Amino acid sequence: MDIGEDSLRFGSVPVTTSRNMSSSSSVFLSANQSPFFSPRSPTCQLSESARSDARCDGIHLSADPLSSSSGIPEPESIANVRFTTSDISAAAAACTASDFQKFGRVSSPAGVSNSNISSYSLAHDNGYAGLRENHRKHGRSYGMSYTPVSVSLSCNRLRSCDVFIGLHGCKPSLMRFANWLRAELEVQGMSCFVSDRARCRNSRKHAIVERAMDISSFGVVILTRKSFRNPYSIEELRYFSGKKNLVPIFFDLSPGDCLVRDIVEKRGELWEKNGGELWVLYGGLEKEWKEAVNGLSRVDEWKLEAQEGNCRDCILRAVTLLAMKLGRRSVVERLTKWREKVDKEEFPFPRNENFIGRKKELSELEFILFGDITGDSERDYFELKARTRRKNLRIGWSKSASLEERRKERQWEGGSRKGKEPVVWKESEKEIEMQSTEAPQRQKTKSSGRYPRRKRSTKILYGKGIACVTGDSGIGKTELLLEFAYRYHQRYKMVLWVGGESRYIRQNYLNLWSFLDVDVGIENCSDKSRIKSFEEQEEAAICRVRKELMRNIPFLVIIDNLESEKDWWDDKLVMDLLPRFGGETHIIISTRLPRVMNLEPLKLSYLSGVEAMSLMQGSVKDYPITEVDALRVIEEKVGRLTMGLAVVGAILSELPINPSRLLDTINRMPLRDLSWNGRESHSLRRNTFLFQLFEVCFSIFDHADGPRSLATRMVLAGGWFAPAAIPVSLLALAAHKIPEKHKGTHLWRKLLLSLTCGFTSSYTKRSEAEASSMLLRFNIARSSTRQGYIHFNDLVKLYARKRGVTGVAHAMVQAVISRGSITHHSGHIWTACFLLFGFGNDLKVVELKVSELLYLVKEVVLPVAIRTFITFSRCSAALELLRLCTNALEAADHALVTPVEKLLDKSLCWRPVQTNAQLNPSLWQELALTRATVLETRAKLMLRGGQFDMGDDLIRKAVFIRTSISGEDHPDTIAARETLSKLTRLLANVQIHTSP
Repeated sequence: MDIGEDSLRFGSVPVTTSRNMSSSSSVFLSANQSPFFSPRSPTCQLSESARSDARCDGIHLSADPLSSSSGIPEPESIANVRFTTSDISAAAAACTASDFQKFGRVSSPAGVSNSNISSYSLAHDNGYAGLRENHRKHGRSYGMSYTPVSVSLSCNRLRSCDVFIGLHGCKPSLMRFANWLRAELEVQGMSCFVSDRARCRNSRKHAIVERAMDISSFGVVILTRKSFRNPYSIEELRYFSGKKNLVPIFFDLSPGDCLVRDIVEKRGELWEKNGGELWVLYGGLEKEWKEAVNGLSRVDEWKLEAQEGNCRDCILRAVTLLAMKLGRRSVVERLTKWREKVDKEEFPFPRNENFIGRKKELSELEFILFGDITGDSERDYFELKARTRRKNLRIGWSKSASLEERRKERQWEGGSRKGKEPVVWKESEKEIEMQSTEAPQRQKTKSSGRYPRRKRSTKILYGKGIACVTGDSGIGKTELLLEFAYRYHQRYKMVLWVGGESRYIRQNYLNLWSFLDVDVGIENCSDKSRIKSFEEQEEAAICRVRKELMRNIPFLVIIDNLESEKDWWDDKLVMDLLPRFGGETHIIISTRLPRVMNLEPLKLSYLSGVEAMSLMQGSVKDYPITEVDALRVIEEKVGRLTMGLAVVGAILSELPINPSRLLDTINRMPLRDLSWNGRESHSLRRNTFLFQLFEVCFSIFDHADGPRSLATRMVLAGGWFAPAAIPVSLLALAAHKIPEKHKGTHLWRKLLLSLTCGFTSSYTKRSEAEASSMLLRFNIARSSTRQGYIHFNDLVKLYARKRGVTGVAHAMVQAVISRGSITHHSGHIWTACFLLFGFGNDLKVVELKVSELLYLVKEVVLPVAIRTFITFSRCSAALELLRLCTNALEAADHALVTPVEKLLDKSLCWRPVQTNAQLNPSLWQELALTRATVLETRAKLMLRGGQFDMGDDLIRKAVFIRTSISGEDHPDTIAARETLSKLTRLLANVQIHTSP
C-alpha cells in the first residue's frame, strides 16, 4: 500500500540503526502504509470510541527520542498506536482510559486553517464536489474557528516533528519519489510525516494531519500539475508560507511554470490542457488561491526541481538543506563524504561514448523494471507482442458465453493494444512464477490428469523490479547494463555493481557494506549464554545487507556475469542474497546461463547489420563495395560478437590497413595448440576466428615493441588474475616475471643492464603506461573508473590461459604476493590462493619453495583469513583457507624430513646429510612454528563458532610443537596453553549440559 492509499500512520525511526542519529528528541509520523514499513515497538490499542471511526486503516504514533551516540531509543519512551476493525489486539488491556490523551484546539502563530475539515464529503472520484459545496455554504477562509475533534492517542503526547511532506496524486513515479524522500529523511534521523490529505476519509485523520502540520519544523510540498486544483495542497502552501518554513519541490515542473497568469489563461503547452480556473476546483476564494501560487515565487532559498534526470540529486539536496536548517551538521558531513565516495566508485567502467544500438533492449529493460516507459524512451517504445490465441479465437459471442469470459477477453484485448498482457503473478522465496490470463489456467488435478501442470515460467515479469539478460560471452551484455545504469542512475540512490562469478559473488555482495553503511563483521553478541554457529553468523551478515536494500530507498543492483544459480562455497541459492522482489530496489542479472531462478530472461541478440558495420568501420566511413563485402565476411566469421567487431574497428582505425587485407591476415594467422578439454571447450571451438584475431593484435604489439612485448605479456598475465579491475603496476610486474624462452644472456647485455639500472624506474613506468594504452586502443582491455586499473573480457582471459605459455601463473602469484594489498586487491590474493592450494576439486597450479611458502603464510594467508572472518563474517571460506594452508605446511615439512640422496661419496670422511631438515635446521624450525601459528589461529576461530572439540585438537598440536621447539617457558607456548585451558573448560561445560 502506498502513500496515496487511504491510510494514515504514525511510526518511529528504526530502533537500531548503524548511522548516528540526531540527538534532538523527535517524533516520527508517516502517512505511508508501505509493505516495507512495519511497527518497531509494541502496540497499544485505541479506546472503544476511536474504533468506531476506523475502517481498514492503521494509525501509529510514537515519541522516539534518538541518541546521537548509540542511535537506540529508550524503550519506555516508545509507544505505537494502531487500530483496525479486523484485528483488535489483546494488548488493549495494558492501557487504561486515563492513559490516553486527547487533541484539543490546534493553533499556531500563523493561524492554521480552522475550518471543520472532517465535515467535508468526498462523494466523487476527484473528491472535490462535496468540498466545493461546503466552502460555498460555510464561507471557508483562514481564521475561522472549528469544533475540536476528540481523538484517543497513545500514552505519550505528540510534541514535535521535523518535516511534514504533503503531496497529491497516485502516479507511480510520484509515489516512488515521495517514498524515497521520506525513507532518506528517516534514515538520516529526521522525523517525518507524509500525507495525501485528499485521501483521508474521516475526521480523525484530518485532525491528526493538521496537528502534524502545526508541530512540524518544515513543510515540504511536492507540487505537480494536479496540486493546483487540490484544496489541501493550496492550504499547505498558504499555511507553511505563513510560517516561513515552506519547502516546495517542483515535480515535473519548474518554478517558471507556476505563474498564475499562465495557469489561468492556459498559456504554454503545459497548461493548455491542465490550466484554467483551478481556483474553482480549489473550492475557496480566487484571491487565496492566487496568493498561494504567487507565494512560490517568493521562496528564493529553495529551488528544488525533480525532473526525470535528477531525482537523486534533488532528494540529496533536499535532505542536505533540511539537515542544515535543523542544525544536523553530522548528517551534512556524512552525506558529503558519501557523495564523494559514490562519485569515484559507483560505476566500474566509464561510459561508452560510442555505444551503438540496443534501443529496443534498453526500453524493454526499463519496462521490465518499472512497468512503464517514460521520458525520451517513449520515442523508442516497442510493441511487446502477446502470444496469439489461435485456439481460442472467436468471431462472435455465443449465448452461453459467461460474463467472466467476456471480461477476461476485454482485459486481454486492452492489454494487447498497449503492448502488455494483464498478468497474475505469485512469488515465494524459492521460486517466482507468472501466470498469464491470455488463456484459462487449467491445472491437472489428482482426479483428472488431462492438463499437465506448468512447472516453469514462460513470461517476463513486468514492473516487479527484476530483469535477467542472457547471451553469449562477448555479445555486449555488460555494455548494455552499463549504458542502462548511466542512463537511469538518477532514478536510484546508487548503482551497486556486483561481479557474479561463483567464487567471488558472496564477497562482492558483502563489499557493498561500505556504500550501504552497515557492519557485516562478526557480531559482539551481548548474550553470552549462546554462541552462534558459523552458518548463522554468515547468514546474519548477508541479512544486514539485504535489509538495507529492502528499505524504500531505491538502489539498482547489477549482478554481472552470473556463473551459477548456486554459490560455489556452500551451494546455497544466489536468490538468498537478494532482497525480496517487488520493492524499490531493482535487480538486473547478466548471465550466459539460458535461465536463472525460474525467470524468463531477455535474450540479447546480435547487432543489426547497419550497427555492426558502423562499429567495424571505425573512423573510416567510406569503403568501396569490395571492402564492405570483406567486412561482412569478417562479421560472420567473428560470430557477430560485439567484442570482435570492436577489435576489428580499432585495428582499422589505428593502422593503415583495409578490410580485405585484414581478413587475409587473420586467415593466415596460425592458431596456437589449445587444449579442448573442460567446460570451456565449447567457447574455444566456437571462437577460433576470434582467437586468430587476438593473435593478429599480439603480432601488432610485438612488431611495435619487440618480440617480448610488454603489452602481450600483460594480456597473458591478466588471464590468471581475478575477474575484477587489475592494477596496471601489478599486471606489469607479473608480466616482467614471465620467464623467457631462451635463458642465454650475452655478457654485453648484462653490462648494458648494469649501466642502465638507474634509469629503469622511469622507463618501466613509461613502458607500463604505453602498454596499457595500446591494450585500451585496440579494445583488448577496457578502462576502469579507478585510476591505473584495467579490465579484460572473459574471452581474452580464456585465450590467455589456454595459450600454453609456461610460468605465467607462477609469475602472477609472485607479483600478488610481493606487491598485492590485502585491502585493495583481496580478490587477486584469493585467486593466488586458489592456484596455490587447490580448493575443492581443482588441482594445484603453482608450487612454491619453502621459503616463499613461509612468507606467503605469514604476510598474506593469515591476514587475509582473519580479515575475511572478522570483517566480513565469511567463516567457512576463512577456515577452509587455513585448513588448506595447514596441509601445505605439513606437506612441506614431510618433504624436509624425508631422507634425500647422499651429497658426498661414502669413501670420503665427510658425514652425509640425511635430510633437508638436518641441512637447514633453522628453516625447518621456522616452518614448524609457522604451522603452530596457523593451528592456534584456527583454534581461536573455532571458539567463535562453538566448535570446541575441533579447536581442542588443533590447539593441542600447536602446544606440542611450541613446547618441543621453543620450550615450556616461552611466551608463545604459555599463550597457547592458556587457549588450551579455555577450550578445555568450555568443552567440559558443553559435555556437562549435554549429558543425559
